[in-house]
Amino acid sequence: MHWNKKLLKHINIYIPILVLSLIIIGLFVISSATGMADGNHQPFIRTQIAATVLGIVFIILLLFLDYRIFKDYDIIIYALTIIMLGFIFILGITVSGGRRWLSIGPVNFQPSEVSKIFMILFLASYLDRNRNKLNTLKDLFKSLLFIFPPFILIVLQNDLGTALVLMFIFVVMYYAAGGKLKHILLVFGGGFLIVVLIITSHVIFETPLPFLQQYQLNRLIAFVNPNIDPFGIGYNIIQSKIAVGSGLLTGRGFLSGPQTQLNFLPEKHTDFIFAVLGEEFGFIGVAVVLIIYLLLLLQILKVAARAKDGFGQLIAIGVMGLFLFHVLENVGMVLGIMPITGIPLPFISYGGSSMVISLISIGLVININMRRKKIIF
Repeated sequence: MHWNKKLLKHINIYIPILVLSLIIIGLFVISSATGMADGNHQPFIRTQIAATVLGIVFIILLLFLDYRIFKDYDIIIYALTIIMLGFIFILGITVSGGRRWLSIGPVNFQPSEVSKIFMILFLASYLDRNRNKLNTLKDLFKSLLFIFPPFILIVLQNDLGTALVLMFIFVVMYYAAGGKLKHILLVFGGGFLIVVLIITSHVIFETPLPFLQQYQLNRLIAFVNPNIDPFGIGYNIIQSKIAVGSGLLTGRGFLSGPQTQLNFLPEKHTDFIFAVLGEEFGFIGVAVVLIIYLLLLLQILKVAARAKDGFGQLIAIGVMGLFLFHVLENVGMVLGIMPITGIPLPFISYGGSSMVISLISIGLVININMRRKKIIF
């Protein structure tokens, strides 16, 4: 553990300001989505604030650690990831059709959320050590061997969204470490085409579909054509698009969105919270939030560019990839241009595990930026 007050001079103050802005906006939108007019929002707000405070505590603790210490324990971090995800099948709690939660005393958390941070740390270490060995297809497949076990374990928990987050993080970090773009496009583009062919064959010829649950397939069908079943599999997308569209330029007003307040909008405080934002605050509110996200991503990239070593650079790139995928997927599914996967909107969607992990990610970025220069005593 190493600490010096001079490190505080290197804190990028814009990152915590942008994150705090998103959290405050999230609290307002959650309040509306959970029934502030009737006083039903209080338990949700208390939980969200508690998760925020816990995340800030983790950030403070992280600042006392030199981030490079994680590189010495990369194999242990990877092993903990696999063990933690494996425990789900023994001690896991089933919620909403997915066995994704572990309970430690009064605290419930999602190991899949924790795995995002652990895999960023492990991949940053592995890829930094092997920067000169990422030039061939064989190197890509060798690197993929490390991402497949957690990917499959998370898929088996019926959490395809988080599994895709991990794969996206891997792709971004592998490319940033020096991997060939043509190899990435060949492997993942080919894999995507194979998946499309398998799904198409299942729909037309009823061939087996080993990697998707029926509800996941229904989400894909609804994405292609939600009107095929407007009161069933297409309901979520249709209601979400109605909510966003009705907000127009300035929105219906706080606590005044009919889709939100009359409970037409599903999962409005978690997966579809962006629709609440669009309905009640309109294009202007949506634009402000997206600009804040853009500025945050640019600041994280700035930290990556200034990092003192490749390990720190790749951690920051991984965190950027994490937030980028979450924002693109969540906003995209609300607008009907991406399939529904249950990915939360960082710092805004209700959820303790998501909030804590997002703040820890920010803590790592702040840590890297603080130690970008050698301290002179």
